[in-house]
Amino acid sequence: MYQIDFKKPVHAHFLGIGGISMSGLAKLLLSNGFTVSGSDDNPSVLTEELKKKGAVINIGLRAENITDDIDVVIYTAAIHPENPEFAEAKKRNIPFLSRGGLMGEIMKNFPHAVGVSGTDGKTTTTSLLSLMLLDAGLDPSISVGGIIPEINSNFRIGGPDYFVVESCEYTNSFLEFFPTDAIILNIREDHLDFFKDLEDIRHSFARFAGLVPEGGITVVNGEIENCRELFKDLKSTMITYGLAENGEEPSSYDYTAANITYDGKGRGTYDLYEKGELLARVTLGLTGRHNVSNSLAAIAVARRYGVSVSSMLKTLKSFSGTKRRFEYKGNFKGAELYDDYAHNPDEIRASLTTAKQFDAKRVVTVFQPHTYSRTRDLLPQFVEALSLSDVVVMADIYAAREIDDGTVSSKMIKDLLVKNGKEAYYFSSFDEIEKFLSVFSSTGDLLITMGAGNIVNVGDELLKA
Repeated sequence: MYQIDFKKPVHAHFLGIGGISMSGLAKLLLSNGFTVSGSDDNPSVLTEELKKKGAVINIGLRAENITDDIDVVIYTAAIHPENPEFAEAKKRNIPFLSRGGLMGEIMKNFPHAVGVSGTDGKTTTTSLLSLMLLDAGLDPSISVGGIIPEINSNFRIGGPDYFVVESCEYTNSFLEFFPTDAIILNIREDHLDFFKDLEDIRHSFARFAGLVPEGGITVVNGEIENCRELFKDLKSTMITYGLAENGEEPSSYDYTAANITYDGKGRGTYDLYEKGELLARVTLGLTGRHNVSNSLAAIAVARRYGVSVSSMLKTLKSFSGTKRRFEYKGNFKGAELYDDYAHNPDEIRASLTTAKQFDAKRVVTVFQPHTYSRTRDLLPQFVEALSLSDVVVMADIYAAREIDDGTVSSKMIKDLLVKNGKEAYYFSSFDEIEKFLSVFSSTGDLLITMGAGNIVNVGDELLKA
């Protein structure tokens, strides 16, 4: 594999440079003296930022964008071999490096590089931990899959010591990383267009944990099934965390949340125990049981890096989440409008469980499934999770990288929900959904646009009306 040497900057060319992660990596290379160029299908705020920083940006991926002075081509899983720039670079024998490979090479340069992994909750936990370190004056570099409002970016170039990285399991890209410490939030069925089954996913997370060297820590959710058996061969020290509920003793895990309560907005407050000893009473700015759990993982790493309890508590209380993670958008005709990135059944279940804790007349969920394969493979689980909502409005499936083969549709989900006695609707366009909600929504409703595609546009348009 091609190796990046920060002491010898070269010319790196990015295929899909406008992506949220790729643009961040490009910024980091620019800040270290590299020559950066790249291509994308469309101009954006991110490509304009890169141009201002000195990158050469091409709109449209064409063979002529590959020039002889390029030393390495960076690509993502979305780039296929028939892509004209990919094919031209291969023809010229220019070395390739995947996005994950580049991230791994960058991580090698930091004495403390934290990989935050899990099927759900990666973006929120990465953001929370990053802000804990930032608020404590540790000046971390940050790479996360969402916009952190406090820094108004998904990427931050900080000092030379700390790097916090959201670590995605899709296509096993996180196995190219070099974490000194790691977090594993949960392991659930997802990305079944790549993984064979849940056991295959568990195997990949075990391999990721195995990347952490001796002297590091791997922070593991103690609720993961047979977690001690799964991670028994680690070189690092395993630190567990979990929730003490229904009378459980707070000594089962290294970090435990006990005596948990929630306010009218679903924000958690709990007693934090460290190795069975009461450490503090925590109040979160985040909502939901799942974020009580996620906060413990961030706390475990923050404590390792010497963040004081007082500093930690301030960050935990002030941080209310990244954009598109149960983000409050505004009031629409008396309904409180939120937007959420949830796109697999477990995320939907967590978000709707949180929504039901609000003092709302009805929870109305506008859901846009993400990819045909995920919708088809997890169809019963989607129906079950969405049933937590009082009303469901289905939008067409967001194709992303896939082609519709006609085997699954959003209307199928709507029909199954209705068959199960739920109030559900399906519309084939955003315009129809917006017109329906303009009449249907009423004061006291909690309205959520949900999905990893462009369903956020529906809420934005409603608020303009």
